[in-house]
Amino acid sequence: MKSLLILFVLTFAFSFKAAAQSKIKVACVGNSITQGPGRDNPDSYPLQMQAILGDKYDVRNFGVSGRTLLKKGDYPFWDEPQFEETKSFAPDILIIKLGTNDSKPQNWKHKGEFTADYIEMIEAFKKSMPKKAKVYICLPVPVFQGNFDINSKVILNEMRPMLMEIAKKTKTIIIDLYTPLLDKSPLLPDGIHPNKEGLGIVAAEVAKAIR
Repeated sequence: MKSLLILFVLTFAFSFKAAAQSKIKVACVGNSITQGPGRDNPDSYPLQMQAILGDKYDVRNFGVSGRTLLKKGDYPFWDEPQFEETKSFAPDILIIKLGTNDSKPQNWKHKGEFTADYIEMIEAFKKSMPKKAKVYICLPVPVFQGNFDINSKVILNEMRPMLMEIAKKTKTIIIDLYTPLLDKSPLLPDGIHPNKEGLGIVAAEVAKAIR
C-alpha cells in the first residue's frame, strides 16, 4: 500500500512538472506601456493577455518604465535586470515594445544607431530562446500629446520605417499597435499611456498576432 502511495505521488509530481514545462512561454519586453500599473498588476497588458490566452501560456511582464532601446539612451533597457531575466526565462515567444522613449531629443540624436542596436537586442535574446521561437516587434501606440518630450512625428515618420526594415532584416513579425488606438485618444488620458481599457486593446492585438 505504501509503495502504491509513493508511486501515485511521484506520478502526480511528474505530470504536474510536465504540464508546467509544456506551457508556451511569452516574454513581454518594453517600457512603461508594457510595465503598466505594475509588472504584477492584472491591468497591465501582459497579464490581460494572459487571461485572453489561457492556461496553455505563461506570460511574463518584463517592462521597465522610461527605458530605451538605444544603448546610448538616457535609460537603456540593456542595463536593467529585466534584460537578463528575459534571457533566463528563455521564452518561446518574445514581444518587444520599445521605441517611444527613444523619440526624445536627448535619445534620438543617436538615431543612427537605432537599427543596429535593435538587431543586436533581437540576436541577444534569440541566443537564449528555443530554435523554433518567434520574435515580434511592436509599432508603438499613437502619441496624442507631446508629454515627457516624446515626439510623435519621430515615431511615425522616422522610427516606424526603421522598425519595418528591422523586421525584414531579422525575419521577425510586426504587430501594429498604432492603428487600433488611433481613433481612441480618450483611452490615453495623458496622451502617451493607455488606461486599463486601452491596455486591453493592446493585449487583444498582441494575443491575436501570436495565436
